Amino acid sequence: MTGHHAWPHVFEPGSTDEPVLLLLHGTGGSESDLLPLAARLAPQAGVLSPRGPVQENGMNRWFRRIEEGVFDVDDVIRRAGELAAFLAWARRTYGIDGRQVIAVGFSNGANIALAAALLHPEALDGVVAFSGMYPLEGRTVDANLSATDVALFNGDTDPMAPLASVEQLAAVLESRGARLTRSVRGGGHGVHSSDITGAAAWLVERSRRVAS
Repeated sequence: MTGHHAWPHVFEPGSTDEPVLLLLHGTGGSESDLLPLAARLAPQAGVLSPRGPVQENGMNRWFRRIEEGVFDVDDVIRRAGELAAFLAWARRTYGIDGRQVIAVGFSNGANIALAAALLHPEALDGVVAFSGMYPLEGRTVDANLSATDVALFNGDTDPMAPLASVEQLAAVLESRGARLTRSVRGGGHGVHSSDITGAAAWLVERSRRVAS
């Protein structure tokens, strides 16, 4: 596939005084998966929703993994760069350069959003990560995340995003200066109604703070 414009994606401009939500689906999803979620989180926001460029047994993903829970970290790093480049292309193409861009990712999509924020903090203003974990195991991060807002929503018995990895993620984000909000609920992998309520409230509060 050549050129970032060739990534299949959905773009809806939304209200120009609202942020653009960069929607990043989970394994096996598509660019339409998280559109209903976006409508519940911030109905007036713009939407940019690409399809993951990596294939695993016919399923769309954002980066390769060696096995479940073990990421190909070199590929994570490369794909995070590709996502940042896609976003830069979309900002120019759709004239959204002046707007806040908040990544909203689930599972594999949350992990690539977090990797992009950690490695390319200029690309994103914030991240809402549902069932995400630390995506850069074994690597150090030296980026300045003081302009980045991150909200983590996790289940306390999630075998695919273990709390130990979430704790590591939180520690790295805070050590790099990110403004971090965390929510841990009972249960496993997924996006629960309490997560959606919490994320919607976080987006409203963040918009108020940025505007003031």
